[in-house]
Amino acid sequence: MIDGLDRQILAIIQGNFPLTPEPYADLAAVLGVTAAEVETRVQKLKERGIIRRIGGVFDSRRLGYRATLCALKVPPDRVDAVVAIVNGYPGVTHNYLREHEYNMWFTLIAPTAAKMAAIIAEIKARTGCELQNLPASRVFKIKVDLPVDR
Repeated sequence: MIDGLDRQILAIIQGNFPLTPEPYADLAAVLGVTAAEVETRVQKLKERGIIRRIGGVFDSRRLGYRATLCALKVPPDRVDAVVAIVNGYPGVTHNYLREHEYNMWFTLIAPTAAKMAAIIAEIKARTGCELQNLPASRVFKIKVDLPVDR
């Protein structure tokens, strides 16, 4: 369970994380607690898997990067090993298991089409799994703030 202060922290950091030199101090001032209390709570929420990541979201296309969705056909007994390989690439931004013949889907960004092709070829070689490269024909971006008041 999370308490009211945890809920307040989660509500604020989803969309209004302070972009300042001392963001936890700024959050603390708003919440009426110490910066150490905010940092401790955020760390505990991370450890519990409630917060997965705190960081900026950038439009990789505007920065000149290429992005694609890939689907891998991974034998069930090799999932953990393949996850470790795929997640080891800094350009992998999401990786999900699905109930499908192609049961591992991940997104990949790279600075050039050639670098992307090289990473995909390397993942195929290292995993030995069949891979489908599914570049987007249209891009849809959504913003999701999860309700934390329940």
